[in-house]
Amino acid sequence: MNRFRSILGLVVGFTMILSAAAHSLLGWKLLRAELEAQHASAELVESLGLGWRFGGVAMLAFGCIVLALFTKRLRGGPVSMLPANVIGTTYVIFGAGALLVTHFDPFFLVFAVPGTLLLIASVPQRPA
Repeated sequence: MNRFRSILGLVVGFTMILSAAAHSLLGWKLLRAELEAQHASAELVESLGLGWRFGGVAMLAFGCIVLALFTKRLRGGPVSMLPANVIGTTYVIFGAGALLVTHFDPFFLVFAVPGTLLLIASVPQRPA
């Protein structure tokens, strides 16, 4: 079970990195086009773009942290799961909140599901 949870953590980390790429590369392109179609000011588009890109970079950083933690854990090293728990909890809270605000737009499962899986993967290892 310990090995399974470590591999699950790696899968979640890779998923977070892929979703960061999709967020930054595809998501902003679509959002920018919609803003321009609504004749949003250039300043607004630029400001939102900076925040959007920061979100993508943060998602990438979270994914890299998760990969580093679970790689070390899979190799048998002592690892604090506190960073993974903070990231997982943040993803779950954001995903759940976004689901509620958007009247359950399934898109926001891309935060709630990986966050939940990360919390499951972060359960402390039992001695062998």
